[in-house]
Amino acid sequence: MDDPTKAIETLSAELVRDFTEKGLMAATAESCTGGMIAAAITDHAGSSAAFDRAFVTYSNAAKIAMLGVDAEVLDTVGAVSGEVAGAMAEGALARSDADIAVAVTGIAGPDGGSDIKPVGTVWFGAASSFGSTLVIKRQFEDRGRAFIRQVSVVTALELLLQLGDSMPEKTGGD
Repeated sequence: MDDPTKAIETLSAELVRDFTEKGLMAATAESCTGGMIAAAITDHAGSSAAFDRAFVTYSNAAKIAMLGVDAEVLDTVGAVSGEVAGAMAEGALARSDADIAVAVTGIAGPDGGSDIKPVGTVWFGAASSFGSTLVIKRQFEDRGRAFIRQVSVVTALELLLQLGDSMPEKTGGD
């Protein structure tokens, strides 16, 4: 993906349309993307029918306070891990009126990488009121901070759409 900008625009528009049609609400818990997923979704008119809220939890303290991520888990495995991504998604789901929450935590660079977790390492968590939490890891090419953040937004939007496709439509008496 040379320029993820077009994909972000297309996927976020699709998400607003699909979630609105199904009566679903999304929430985000963002670290390395710093609110970019929420911004992409809310760029579209009518997004309030499909988007509940965003948690921008850049620091570990914010992950603990706002999402209920266990401090011991953060100390043991670090913020950039599947355990934390899953806990962030579950925390966002529990602390919102959303049906689906996506979380992103990673190393966008240019600094902060290591041999074990190089720049471009990004973990995603997705939780829904309909099923179990999904956690995936991506190792993006280090083509700069902006690129890593943008492809992370693309992946998060794709995850939200995939979970949205698997959820039943809401009906009016709930």
